[in-house]
Amino acid sequence: MTPSDISVVIPAINEESRIGLAIRAALLAGAGEVIVVDGGSDDSTILEAKKWGATKVVKSFPGRGVQLNAGAALVKATQQVVLFLHSDNQLNSECLKQICELDDPIWGAFRQQIDSPRWLYRWLEKGNDLRVLLRRMPFGDQAIFVSKEAFNRCGGFEEIPLMEDVSFSAKMRKVARPELLRGPIQVSSRRWRRHGVIAQTLKNWCIQVAFALGVKAETLRDWYR
Repeated sequence: MTPSDISVVIPAINEESRIGLAIRAALLAGAGEVIVVDGGSDDSTILEAKKWGATKVVKSFPGRGVQLNAGAALVKATQQVVLFLHSDNQLNSECLKQICELDDPIWGAFRQQIDSPRWLYRWLEKGNDLRVLLRRMPFGDQAIFVSKEAFNRCGGFEEIPLMEDVSFSAKMRKVARPELLRGPIQVSSRRWRRHGVIAQTLKNWCIQVAFALGVKAETLRDWYR
């Protein structure tokens, strides 16, 4: 397998300032195709995605789970692996090669590099690594990748308004242990800057616990906002 056997799916909404960077990095990493799924932007996200060379740019209903499934449905039959990339994340030039080095790439994610020099972010990165290693629970901002066969077999993402990555990882960890590749992928610190590192992290933890206890995703979406 080579990087060209990997498809990158990017869900987006109102990301005109960042979508080009995500597409460019994926193409430079050697992706066989880059599929952008717009969930109803009212800015120039679609135009920017086309300008930066996305293989396919399509519209869908909003909701990351909906968008991810819509993108996966468009992956070419010849592709072996699908990588789901947040629009404010960027792959480095080695990420797809690292997937190809695996004997049997079923699923996994990457170590992160959050774009801030503050020491608190280094702790976040380490904590996210440990979550994958100990709990087998990658999140979407770690660029989850999965073999197309395994993705289809597990039924894809749950089309809920929040926590679609947690739900997906819960299904997939029953299939195989996730790989944590060295990456790193570059991750925007914007949501932590907006709300504060500690406040945002505590909110994320509370939402995870509530989801595990059965609180509906629609309710969690309102809390998150």
